Amino acid sequence: MNHKRLFIPGPTEVRAEILQALATPQIGHRTAEYTKLHGSCIKKLKKFFNTNQGHILIWTCSSSGVMEGAVRNTCAKKCANFVNGAFSKRWHEMTVANGIPAIKYEVPMGKAIKPEMVEEVLKANPDVDAITVVYNETSTGVMSPIPEIGKMMKKKFPKVMFLVDAVSCMAGIKIEPDKLGVDVILAGVQKAFALPAGLAISWVSSRAVRKAKTMKHRGAYIDFVDQLARQKKNMQTPSTPNIPHTFALDKQLDFILAEGDARYARHLAMAKRVREYAQKKWKPYTEKGYESNTVTNIANSRGVSIAKLNKKLGEEYLMISNGYGGLKEKCFRIAHMGDTQMWEIEGLLDAIERIIKDNWDEVKADK
Repeated sequence: MNHKRLFIPGPTEVRAEILQALATPQIGHRTAEYTKLHGSCIKKLKKFFNTNQGHILIWTCSSSGVMEGAVRNTCAKKCANFVNGAFSKRWHEMTVANGIPAIKYEVPMGKAIKPEMVEEVLKANPDVDAITVVYNETSTGVMSPIPEIGKMMKKKFPKVMFLVDAVSCMAGIKIEPDKLGVDVILAGVQKAFALPAGLAISWVSSRAVRKAKTMKHRGAYIDFVDQLARQKKNMQTPSTPNIPHTFALDKQLDFILAEGDARYARHLAMAKRVREYAQKKWKPYTEKGYESNTVTNIANSRGVSIAKLNKKLGEEYLMISNGYGGLKEKCFRIAHMGDTQMWEIEGLLDAIERIIKDNWDEVKADK
């Protein structure tokens, strides 16, 4: 089967042995076999997060489900949503859609959310009891300084819940929730985990669970209390889990744990290579010093039609991502996450330059 090699920020490439794990014969989700499988994933995720604190919960949904569930489970008064791109904006929209009073603090696209911004908002709004920040804004290639924000929060606003979307960086950068000072951190598996879409993973602090117990309308599907109770009782879930994906997650975690910190070093090396390419051939879009280690957003400074370029790349079974939303054709994104290797990045960059050079009339932007 002809297949385009994906260099887009989700879904990412999935190795053949992981695809094979998806085809494992089904088991009953109320059986000892499933209990063993679920427990194996939880045990491996504890090693992955390097923690024995808090609680790891696996969900059969997209990341959006847990984003919505996080505010419903932890915000009783008012939420401050920090927005610096399309997905952080979506979290604000979810908060409002659930009837939760919310403040939107927005910075220009391409900029990071910084500790002083969060401090300013919380000082001015003492009734805020939860904040949302996107660690790695997929739409702009910005990685906000979550460790620094967490340190400030712990010191100055210890009662405020700190909710973090790590969708496009978890498994691409090292994440240790205990050290970050977060209350909820979540991700889907279709990005740096290099699995097919279908599961979401979250780490939830014990105090977030205590807060959830006080919430009258925390929701039925993404309910931290119910999910944790079922898991503690017999390593099962309230509703039918995605069993094929759980088999795949269990196998992929073996690979991730075996690679260890070299996985994060590989992501950083690929990111630096693409940033170097962007600086030399195009124009970097992201605020300097806050560039993502998993996806680089590059300003289209050469008058190229990104759609036409991508069509030509497709003829060679390669695919990049156009700019997101309002950044379409103004930028393009190259993902360097998951199980991608440096040689693959080098091949992609060579292909982009060769296509532009040899097919200029076909890829230049229309006037």
